[in-house]
Amino acid sequence: MTGPGKRPGPPARLSRGAIVEAALASGDLESLSMRQLAARLGVSHSALYRWVQGREGVIDLISETLIDRIVPTDAPTPDNWRAWLGRLAWAAHDEFLATPGYATRISRPHRHTRGFFTMRDAVVAAFRAGGADPESAEQSWYVFGTVLVTWLGAQEQRLLGDAPLRFDLFLDSLLRGLPVREAPEYGTRPSAVGE
Repeated sequence: MTGPGKRPGPPARLSRGAIVEAALASGDLESLSMRQLAARLGVSHSALYRWVQGREGVIDLISETLIDRIVPTDAPTPDNWRAWLGRLAWAAHDEFLATPGYATRISRPHRHTRGFFTMRDAVVAAFRAGGADPESAEQSWYVFGTVLVTWLGAQEQRLLGDAPLRFDLFLDSLLRGLPVREAPEYGTRPSAVGE
């Protein structure tokens, strides 16, 4: 029972985990609506809004859950940092592509959630373990994160062709070039022959 002026709390049968599970089971995040999600959960539309602030809030919960699943629980070390990043990338591959619409969504500009910063901090720590200075580790994170998510988004949309491209070859090429060690001279164009 609630007192005067107090808003009732969320229904007991709802939880962050239940919302994420129902949203992931919906089949496609791009077409998921709050009304469909509420029906799937067996609650009213308004009850769902007590837990999340609309569709974006649901996507935020999904992002946090997926990032928690893909970031390895052990810390990267100087001996394993590249393999550690490989495990993270393969987990992202498996989780993101198993969630229809997710890789495509995050490959487009979007606001970042707690999950983004969790992943960024973990990847920066891996590049630091690999010997990169703080600035290079941050730049390497940007390259790693952007290229990984863009590749997965394109793969999900089949923009890369009918047959899936080999993720192992992509990942090997990406990790061989990282971390960034020295900043090149940006903004300068190579001289033309004869200048």
